[in-house]
Amino acid sequence: MSSGTIYGVGLGPGDPDLMSVRADRLLRNARHVAYFRKAGHVGQARAIADAAIPTDAIEFPMEYPVTTEIPLSDPRYNQVLSEFYANCTDHLKSLAAKGEDVVVLCEGDPFFYGSFMHVYSRLHGKVPINVVPAVTGMSGAWTATGTPITWGDDVLTVLMGTLSEDALVRHMGDTDALVVMKIGRNFDKVCRALARSGLADRAWLVEHAAMPNQTVTPLSKVTDVIAPYFSIILVHGQGRRP
Repeated sequence: MSSGTIYGVGLGPGDPDLMSVRADRLLRNARHVAYFRKAGHVGQARAIADAAIPTDAIEFPMEYPVTTEIPLSDPRYNQVLSEFYANCTDHLKSLAAKGEDVVVLCEGDPFFYGSFMHVYSRLHGKVPINVVPAVTGMSGAWTATGTPITWGDDVLTVLMGTLSEDALVRHMGDTDALVVMKIGRNFDKVCRALARSGLADRAWLVEHAAMPNQTVTPLSKVTDVIAPYFSIILVHGQGRRP
């Protein structure tokens, strides 16, 4: 029996209309659909793809064993997640071995800070695997501001809010345009780093980009202490223009 194929399908930033034609076609013909989610939640990827998933598709929700319950610095964090990804991989591999194709839903682009990367690295070279790229969440965010993120020779830097404050300041001071992801509980730290870098007055907070509850707010006017998971901070470049 020939092996089935695992498809890592990027869904884009949130609006189903921003999915690629190929992603939509694969979904509408899928027999097996897998997706990551937090326990007790539908999952953002599943919600985005809802209208395209066949009613008779066999679903495999992959529920994270931890999200913020264990600090990133705790050795248990990587251990628990490693076991989780290994178990997910084993299930997907077993389906492929039976000749079944599986569509794995991925928010944004599968190769851009997504959970699918951890499955891909374990499956690559063992079963046929195909990645369908997509519009990233950050692209949806800067489009929501109505202002280009880069001009001319601007250098764009993407930072994780999980970095130390000093590391954030160092990188912020060495770029023209900026995207900060993984904000959540790091919101105050990121704001302090932006202030130290002299960028706070130019920063924007975009929450739920390309989703029905999208908000776009100058950072100076934000009063929330903790930003939601789907939030991105942007600083637009001011580079060369004709």
